Amino acid sequence: MKLAYADPPYLGCARRYREHPEAARWDDPAEHGALMARMEAGYDGWALSAGMNSLQALLPLAPAAVRVAAWVKPFSAAFPTVRIAYAWEPVIYRPARPLTSEGAVPVKDYLVENMALRRGVIGAKPEKFCRWVLDLLGYMDGDTIDDLFPGTGVMGHVAAQGTLDLAADEATA
Repeated sequence: MKLAYADPPYLGCARRYREHPEAARWDDPAEHGALMARMEAGYDGWALSAGMNSLQALLPLAPAAVRVAAWVKPFSAAFPTVRIAYAWEPVIYRPARPLTSEGAVPVKDYLVENMALRRGVIGAKPEKFCRWVLDLLGYMDGDTIDDLFPGTGVMGHVAAQGTLDLAADEATA
């Protein structure tokens, strides 16, 4: 199976990428919609990280078969001018394999894991998050995963560990 993961600048957050002026285009919901359409057309399964405030704008642009999972961050960024903390992020995804697929790792539609700190890239994801996304997609040995916004490269590193290692990590967690 051919899979994709995308973690573009979140809708409305381009200002955080001052050193990358091209990031401004991601403040347009249509760019995210076009990205989902490209992934739907070119991949067997895919996932898109998004900001919680963008769901209302992005879901109407998503293909009908998508699901939404939640990454819950017990330790998360706090902003002095925001009363309610941003402690979760949605992942819009379409699994490559059926939800009852034999051989796939059982997975919940939420993950509780702290955010990655000091990784050198805005929005860097922790390894456990990447393992979870691969499990959501039904990733198995022999599949490929295209990380469309590679950042730290952690998604490719985790996929290279193989599904047996992913299942063993889940069993010991």
